[in-house]
Amino acid sequence: MKLTSKGRFAVTSLVDMAINSTGNRPISLSEISQRQNISINFLEQIFSSLKKKGIVKSIRGPLGGYIFAKDPSFIMIYDVINATDEELKITRCKGIETSCLSTKKKSKCLTHNLWNNLTNHISSFLSSVSIKDVSNDSYESFFKLKDKEGFRDNNSRNNYL
Repeated sequence: MKLTSKGRFAVTSLVDMAINSTGNRPISLSEISQRQNISINFLEQIFSSLKKKGIVKSIRGPLGGYIFAKDPSFIMIYDVINATDEELKITRCKGIETSCLSTKKKSKCLTHNLWNNLTNHISSFLSSVSIKDVSNDSYESFFKLKDKEGFRDNNSRNNYL
């Protein structure tokens, strides 16, 4: 899995907007650029994608910029990353009809299911965290292991080895 700068900066920019927006005042890309040290050209590419996917709206004019198309509580990190055409996938295979291996037969590698399940967990986690959650630093780990649910910490595994 490789999350590029485009996906990371898209999330960072929207969190910046959530923290710095007051009312319905548009936030300019130059403001975000200065605060986050991201080039304006790169932000223009990112916000073009975000606008196409209905995550932000642009406001024209001398006091223009961008506003959220919906409440940041309903904008999930997964959707932001997806809007920038990032692919959250750890397996090497290209799809169901192709192989993980560099052979002509269609077969999975030995660890395909492991990496596929990890991809699913990451996607689930990012789908459960909103821009508002990140701006408030108020999200809990989706993967907390709780004794009451029958899970134990990794150190308890050593007792069985």
